[in-house]
Amino acid sequence: MSSEAPTGTITIEQVDAATTYPLRVQELRQGRPAEIDEDDAPYTLHLAARLEDGEVVGVVRFHPRDCPWREGEGSWQLRGMATDPRVRGLGVGRALVAEGLSRVAARGGQLVWCDARGAAVGFYERIGFTSVTEEYDLRPVGPHRGMVIELPIR
Repeated sequence: MSSEAPTGTITIEQVDAATTYPLRVQELRQGRPAEIDEDDAPYTLHLAARLEDGEVVGVVRFHPRDCPWREGEGSWQLRGMATDPRVRGLGVGRALVAEGLSRVAARGGQLVWCDARGAAVGFYERIGFTSVTEEYDLRPVGPHRGMVIELPIR
């Protein structure tokens, strides 16, 4: 893998869980298994951002799960969000989340929530998520904040 920023068109597509594992391990789960509970469940949505040559440079997962901070039906959790460092700041993460939110809304989702790593809080705020908790320690990863976004986005 080169350290140069890739150029060309990036596409977002639905993929199987295994397609997300290499980038998930590289950026999020060092020393831990790539798999997350319910990865292969039929209702879990995995998206990947691919370069023209097929290389995966971004991944995200959405699945129905009750929000720990908000009551109600139609809650989905965003989890396993990762982008290749070479494409950060180029809109890949924003495109992945936007596509996921659209697909979740089409499936009847009314709220998406996440445990956002401290370093990613600003990213989520810029795309419309709101912090609903103080910082907390999510072991073994470290500082996180609970964040939510209501659907459909207006």
